[in-house]
Amino acid sequence: MSPVEIFRFALAGLAANKLRSALTTLGILIGVGSVILLVAVGNGSSQSVQNAISSLGANSITVLHTEGSAAPTSSSTTAFAEPQDLTTADAQALAQAQGVSSVSPAVSTSETLSYGASSDTASLTGTDPSYFAAEDDTLSAGAYFTTQEVNKAQDVMVIGSEAASDLFGTANPVGKSVLVAGVPFTVVGVLATKGASGLSSADNTAVAPLTTVQDALTGFGTLDDVVVLAKSAALVDTVEGEITSILDLRHHETAADADFEVLSASTLLSTASSTAHTFTVLLGAVAAISLLVGGIGITNIMLVTVTERTREIGIRKAIGATPGVILAQFLTEATLLSMIGGALGVLAGIIGTQFTIVGVKPVTVPLSIPLAFGVSALIGLFFGGFPANRAAGMRPADALRYE
Repeated sequence: MSPVEIFRFALAGLAANKLRSALTTLGILIGVGSVILLVAVGNGSSQSVQNAISSLGANSITVLHTEGSAAPTSSSTTAFAEPQDLTTADAQALAQAQGVSSVSPAVSTSETLSYGASSDTASLTGTDPSYFAAEDDTLSAGAYFTTQEVNKAQDVMVIGSEAASDLFGTANPVGKSVLVAGVPFTVVGVLATKGASGLSSADNTAVAPLTTVQDALTGFGTLDDVVVLAKSAALVDTVEGEITSILDLRHHETAADADFEVLSASTLLSTASSTAHTFTVLLGAVAAISLLVGGIGITNIMLVTVTERTREIGIRKAIGATPGVILAQFLTEATLLSMIGGALGVLAGIIGTQFTIVGVKPVTVPLSIPLAFGVSALIGLFFGGFPANRAAGMRPADALRYE
């Protein structure tokens, strides 16, 4: 029997049980579609985080305040050096390091901004004007606040594009007054759109003078971080070392119990990339389980099919069909089921990537499409092998007597 005839018999076998074939195909469709879509979600999340970190600038270094851990002092084995706050004095000391272009002390809090009947909960940062260059921020309207306004603790702020839209709609916010914890702040500028960062938005933000935020909201305690801008990307590693040395000396700390952490954009990007890769692999593995379930479904359906068509198998063998022909026919049926499901799954997965999912815009990984489709075909061959072998191994006499 020629391959064409085998293929024709396989199609006829599938057409004889349309509902059963459709349900079996559905399992593979879900598996393949899930693999493509979930890998795309992981990849989209990874790119979003990487873009957000890259927007910080290659020269940017962030010093974070941490709790640290108590460690014995040099004067006593029982006395401990307590973790110290990150202060504006520390920031001033860092500004003296070679290779540093600017230093921006910062405190952060989440506050509700109100304008008339509109309100928006945004991330509020208190800092100096140099912060905008360090964070690679640009304006779409208005101006940045000035060093003089910081020194005078004036109630002014620059808001992100999302906060501006939520509070003012399409109106120009510059010059208008926004209430923050009962304190009126004058909007002097609006930041250009930066986009999402993972599940959050980098545009739902507000930036005000450090002195103003400390006076009205956070108090004059510890800084949350200090943003340092190196003079060039080539000096980032050198500046990181200088920062660590200066703060170790000021805080009497060692690397093992430091109450601060120094992170550059490249370090964050490397860590985020590694984490995102693991996340994407995990999502792909979870989706692959559904492909395995679809394969088990093919085995079950093909076993039922072989049982129902036992007499047909007996008749075909009695008139000369070889075990190889029977094996090829049932393997072709199983493979067709998985390939049809795989093709539909590819289509469903590609359509699914056109939508935003839990705040993430999926980005298709091209390799995932042929890989998922190829695996679906192999699943048909693998899981259809046992039922096909069972059909090919039947004795004609036993098959003809089957009721």
